Amino acid sequence: MRGVLIEAFGELPRVTDVPDPQCPDDGVVVRVAATGVCRSDWHAWQGHDPDVELPHVPGHELVGTVVAAGRAVRRWRVGDLVTVPFVCACGRCSACRAGEHQVCEQQTQPGFTHWGSFAELVALRHADVNLVAVPEGMTPAVAASLGCRFATAYRALGVHARVAAGDAVAVHGCGGVGLSAVMIAAAAGARVVAVDPSPAARAAACELGAMVTLDPAGLTPEEVAATVVDAADGPVAASLDALGHPDTAVASVLGLRRRGRHVQVGLLLAEHARTALPMDRIVAWELEIYGSHGMAAHEYPAMLARVASGELDPARLLGRVVGLDEAPAALAEVGTARHPRMTVVAP
Repeated sequence: MRGVLIEAFGELPRVTDVPDPQCPDDGVVVRVAATGVCRSDWHAWQGHDPDVELPHVPGHELVGTVVAAGRAVRRWRVGDLVTVPFVCACGRCSACRAGEHQVCEQQTQPGFTHWGSFAELVALRHADVNLVAVPEGMTPAVAASLGCRFATAYRALGVHARVAAGDAVAVHGCGGVGLSAVMIAAAAGARVVAVDPSPAARAAACELGAMVTLDPAGLTPEEVAATVVDAADGPVAASLDALGHPDTAVASVLGLRRRGRHVQVGLLLAEHARTALPMDRIVAWELEIYGSHGMAAHEYPAMLARVASGELDPARLLGRVVGLDEAPAALAEVGTARHPRMTVVAP
């Protein structure tokens, strides 16, 4: 098969022939119809993820057709159109038994722990636990957007931020997950303040329901937080760092009201892995601090129902669709923020 192969961290990958994946006994092989280009893939390419071993095929936001199923698979068969969370849970550990598949103790992640979906075929483990049927009428490009950034934003806002109608919510960083968060929070009736230095990203946030957008360029985290508070007519109830940077994390915390909720969605890796937060404020104001690591497959039906009803429209998040030969350049462009909306690769 053809795939995008990373042979050295930070060097542009190449499209080449790579071995077909083997089908796990409890898993499937999927022929990839579409796969998103995500900032997490960019981190893998940069060498920020310790699970990634070279040579490596990235990619984890995927949809495709089952072409092989392992002998232990019971719920899926060849020909099924499926998507999958980026965390493939084992279904057996203590976290999984509690229903918390997104923090599975034995998790695998396509594009990180093993070769991913920037290829014609991808293997997925523990199929009966992790696969999600793509609803009839949903295009592969839209389905590919659900598995990481949209589902992650959905759970971050619903479970951790607990956004309600009338809440003021700040979203720091308006890439894929940030724009998803803007749409989902606005649909819940929240007053959304979106923060991003890119004019294109701020324009997209406005189109998706942001009440106001702010440019943080040249400002300290403290100044950004003060600007958010002014724009929201007071400190916000909940705030997301959807980028993953020390400055956005600190600004997110400092913009909160007393007993407000900060959700860290953007990855803080490499030199940012031990980012300091303003603990004096966190303690004195009894702030809630959460990490958010995707969403389990069994939680998808509620999200898909809201998509089917028209309340949420992830198709509005889509940007370019490119071929496999264009995927290496698309991956490199993630670091430039040239395309705030989602880029999809169609192998």
